[in-house]
Amino acid sequence: MTVEDRAVIVSARIGAGHDGAAAELARRLRERGFDIACHDFLDLLPGRLGQRLCDAYHRELELVPRSWDLLLAAAGSAPLARLAGRLAGLAAPRLRAVLAAPPALVVSTYPLASQVLGALRRRGELAAPVGVYLTDPSVHRLAVSAHAHLHIAPNRHAAAAALRLGAPVAVAAKPVVAPGFRPPVPGERNRARDRFGLARGERLALVVSGSWGVGEVEDITEDVAATGAAHPVVVCGRNDALRERLRRAGVSRVFGWVEDMPALMRACDVVVQNAGGLTTLEALASGLPVLTYRSLPGHGRTNARVLDEIGLVPTVSRADLGHALHTARTAGLPRGADPADLLAVLARPAAVPARAA
Repeated sequence: MTVEDRAVIVSARIGAGHDGAAAELARRLRERGFDIACHDFLDLLPGRLGQRLCDAYHRELELVPRSWDLLLAAAGSAPLARLAGRLAGLAAPRLRAVLAAPPALVVSTYPLASQVLGALRRRGELAAPVGVYLTDPSVHRLAVSAHAHLHIAPNRHAAAAALRLGAPVAVAAKPVVAPGFRPPVPGERNRARDRFGLARGERLALVVSGSWGVGEVEDITEDVAATGAAHPVVVCGRNDALRERLRRAGVSRVFGWVEDMPALMRACDVVVQNAGGLTTLEALASGLPVLTYRSLPGHGRTNARVLDEIGLVPTVSRADLGHALHTARTAGLPRGADPADLLAVLARPAAVPARAA
């Protein structure tokens, strides 16, 4: 590899969506001849500040989730923007070290990383082009940097929102989903059910709530079961306490962290989610219909509104849940260029043509 082939991706372990998008972008860029270095923004902050920030976010979602409505509403305010800028700036010294050997491309999948990279560009400390991958269907101000060269959005609504918020260029592209997420071939659904100990011949609703297992998961599970339209299969992620509570409550189909989510999705008939993040796109890529129910406050609710408005994932009420579980149909993934092609062109405009959509 030459210096011109190097790319740096900055993500963050807050939830799994930012890291999931970063990992898949890294895989695709490697296929296009790039040498990839991935970094966690939280580890670029001084001392244990990054882990404390992650822990605080997690605790707030668990203990006072409704406060995230207020936080998101304030995301565009000047005081919060200045606070975010100062916090992002604390990562600048370590980020400069990461970028000391100039790469051909820098990509961010996390808003605060986008802010500090934009600041380095503004001050002339970063020559490489910067691409921002927006991981959510809805976009808030802190996710956009006026000094990034390109913002890649998972749908046209998000691209338009990024432009309104100051992105110089924003395009809608195919969502970044790992190739393992695909519809089952004949006979594969039953084999997957056997593997996970799930009954054949039942309609199964996969209840997901992110890698941290946050939100009204117990209520969602109870409501799904009460409809009689599907049997809930619950993934609690890394929330061991939630998994134990559900088991004590008599829920028999409960999983913690699942290494092979593509196979578990192929075992199920419909997905019920509360955040609208990467798992939603993975389910659609697997050919599953997806419903939003009891959304998380803050970004979960804004994501739900966008997904409903663009006709991708309906938001359902308790009164409509049973009918929706029975009749839900998959909408398929949005179409567009491959994000890795767009990023490759950004780094090597004269050498790498974008592939056809």
